[in-house]
This record gives sequence, C-alpha cells and structure tokens, in this order.
Amino acid sequence: MLRFGILSTAKIGRELVVPAIQDAENCVVTAIASRDLAKARAMADRFSVPHAFGSYEEMLASDTIDAVYIPLPTSQHVEWTIKAADAGKHVLCEKPIALNAGEIDALIAARDRNKVLISEAFMVTYSPVWRKVRSLLAEGAIGKLRHVQGVFTYYNRDPGNMRNVPSLGGGGLPDIGVYPTITTRFVTGKEAIRVQASTDRDPEFGTDIYSSVRADFGDFELSFYISTQLAHRQVMVFHGDKGFIEVKSPFNADRYGAEEIELTNASHSESQHFRFQDARQYKREAEAFTKAALGENEEVVTLESSVENQKLIDAIYRASEKDGWEAV
Repeated sequence: MLRFGILSTAKIGRELVVPAIQDAENCVVTAIASRDLAKARAMADRFSVPHAFGSYEEMLASDTIDAVYIPLPTSQHVEWTIKAADAGKHVLCEKPIALNAGEIDALIAARDRNKVLISEAFMVTYSPVWRKVRSLLAEGAIGKLRHVQGVFTYYNRDPGNMRNVPSLGGGGLPDIGVYPTITTRFVTGKEAIRVQASTDRDPEFGTDIYSSVRADFGDFELSFYISTQLAHRQVMVFHGDKGFIEVKSPFNADRYGAEEIELTNASHSESQHFRFQDARQYKREAEAFTKAALGENEEVVTLESSVENQKLIDAIYRASEKDGWEAV
C-alpha cells in the first residue's frame, strides 16, 4: 500500500480526494498536515487517519508517508512539490501544477534528481468516459475529426475564494480552462500550434473571469469558452465528417448531468449512448498514480504533458492581449 500524506485540509481533499484514496485498493491516507494542528487532527479523526501534523515540513520529514497529495492554492504548488520531492516523496499535485510552463522545468529537475513520481492531478484522464472517447476517435467512429467544441462555466464571486485572488493563482483559465485543453490533447494525442483568444477580467478582483478561445491543432480546431461568472454548464463535442460525439458532464462527473457519451452518425439516423454509472475518477486516479509510483507500467499525466498543456494556457493569455494568432 502506498501511504499518502495530505498537505493541507483544503475542501477538494476533504470532499473528493481523501475519500477516494481511502476507497482505493492499493493506497491509503496515513497523515494529514495543516499549519493548524487542531484542523489537521479534526480531519484525521474524520477519516480515521492515524497521524496529524501541525506543519507541512514535519509531515514531509516523517517516515509514515511515501507520497504527498497537494491541494494547496495554485501559487504554492511549485514550492511544495519541490519540497516534497526533495524529501523523497512521490507527489500528486492539484492542477494547475504551475502558473506558467517555465516553472515546470524545476519540477522535472526535482523529479529526476530524487527519482520520484510527480504528476498533475487531472482526474479526467483516468475516467472511463474519456478513455472511451479516445477509443471511439481512434476507431474512426466519427470519421475525420474537424472540430472540437467545449464549455465549462460556473458562478463564483466570493472575494475570499482563492479562485478570485490573483496572488493565490486565481482565475478562470488556471482553474477550468485547463480542462478543455487537457481532454482534447488526451483523446487526440495532438498538440495546439497557434491560438486566438479574448479574455475579460473582473474589475474588482483582477482575475480572468471569461475567455473565448480558438486553438489550431493542425488537423482540427478546438473552440471553447469558460467563465467563473456564468450559469453552470459543461459540454464537449467532437465533430467529424461521419458523425459526432457529445460528452455530457465531461469534467465534474455526475454533477452537471449523467456520465454519458452520445455518438450520432452523420444523418442522425443512428445514435449510441454509452453510460457510466460510477466512473469514480478520483479513485481511479489514486490507483493509477500508486501503480506508477510503485514501478508498474501505468499511464499517468507526465510533467512533460503538463508543460504542453500549460504552454497552451500561457499562449491564450498572450493571445488575449493582441489581435490575430499567437504561436503556442
């Protein structure tokens, strides 16, 4: 069993990732760390975790853990990923793992010198939903892919929420813009060449709250919009000359609707529905990460892939400041 320590008591850890690790077959949470020992102890008691630490450094120095899950604010991801790797721990870090592609070079160096696994926690890449989409595209189910269309929106104007705080790495593109990009790259195996974009910022917070993006992947285009201040919506559509695939509730599985894929042919005379009753993508993520950390040949999100995804996000920001195309 791979023994995880959780670096902070953040909501995503409490509500999604820690329960998933505890439910996994090959890993377990053995420690919780917080800068407030009482908070660490309370969360540890909630999940029957044996160890609680009142500092991150103390947990990293402990031999009670083999790996660290990091759900800290985005601005702290690089710092604590390197510290954890230098402590000899494998690292599963929440997305985005960095705020620009150049920062990931230091993570690759930390991974290599410590011979540990570092992976960005894109849970969608472990979901049977997205693996089915990849399979359908590879089989030619929709013929030649020409266009990918995506939407990811929610509404949040809480000034205390890290997503609305620039110094913590807040903003729509770091939080949710990474999902249409990672999933498109994951299922096609292609990388964007150039991008056009427009972005709006909140006048009070200063964070990006809306982006409309057009990315050229050579053989096809990806167009998507994301927003942190629009009614909740998620969808991804892959459109080819022989049909199209619509992915419903594509990112937050089962929150925005059924975990379902609909494959429709060109004439709309036939459609197939693929339903996934219990994708449990966070559990699958934990299990796959564990297998890879223990030396098994398991597909995980590599730092090299993280560089490519972040390069696209960086290019979207640059493109938003100009007219015309921006090279990725």
